[in-house]
Amino acid sequence: MSVWFVTGSSRGFGLEIAREALNRGHKVVATARRSDGIRDLLPDAGDRLLTLDLDVTDEAQAKRVVDAAVARFGRIDVVVNNAGRGLLGAVEEASDQAVRAAFDVNVFGALNIQRAVLPYLREQRSGHIVNISSVAGVVGLPGWGLYNATKFAMEGFSEAMSHELAPLGVKVTLIEPGYFRTDFLDVSSLSTETTIIDDYAATAGATRTHAQGVNHAQLGDPVKGARAIVDVTEVTEPPLRLVLGSDAYGFTQAKLDTQIAELHAWRKVSESTDHDDQVQAGQN
Repeated sequence: MSVWFVTGSSRGFGLEIAREALNRGHKVVATARRSDGIRDLLPDAGDRLLTLDLDVTDEAQAKRVVDAAVARFGRIDVVVNNAGRGLLGAVEEASDQAVRAAFDVNVFGALNIQRAVLPYLREQRSGHIVNISSVAGVVGLPGWGLYNATKFAMEGFSEAMSHELAPLGVKVTLIEPGYFRTDFLDVSSLSTETTIIDDYAATAGATRTHAQGVNHAQLGDPVKGARAIVDVTEVTEPPLRLVLGSDAYGFTQAKLDTQIAELHAWRKVSESTDHDDQVQAGQN
């Protein structure tokens, strides 16, 4: 039996991950800005569920909540950084305030949780950090540029952290979902810029229209997604990255194919910038 710590647990992926972990007999610390309704959504959890209010952007509160979780259950085994916020609009359209708000939750909020929980995981010499990224953390898409930026940031620090923590027995996995049938595209989770520049109508504007049309009709099933996420924590050698959804798989494959082709096409230019003394040394 493991102890799970999940942020953003009041709905969507967070709620379904908490439910799946409980269904498998684990203990769960389910957190959200307002956690009072979570227990009603998970009525059979009993004393295996602890619900706590948590604003991930509040570093002091993050430390208190993590400490309370350990005081209750004695340890934490799996940490799911799921709390997040979307931002839709062309890069030029996005206001400074909106961009900073997205980074506060998606990047600095996740870092607050990790700083609070990692001392316990390092002491245990075990644990698993599961960071909910996105296909938008792999592929830059018109209209999602600043959301891309937050998830690209998460991808970077998570990959580095996986190397730092591996010798200490702590694993890291990035989850990269495509469109899933959650509330992510609702106004409660997604900030859509009100500044609209006509020149971006065919790019960011088209994405805005698509997001409105696909809301609650997305391809991905969050129950199946949660099952896959819990599954990956139970294997001996979990992947650093797990893509979820056939749409995300297609976008990721196309991005990697293009990137590899471009890398090889410009190889001579890349290698031509080495310092002459290094080139001569290699020829001797």
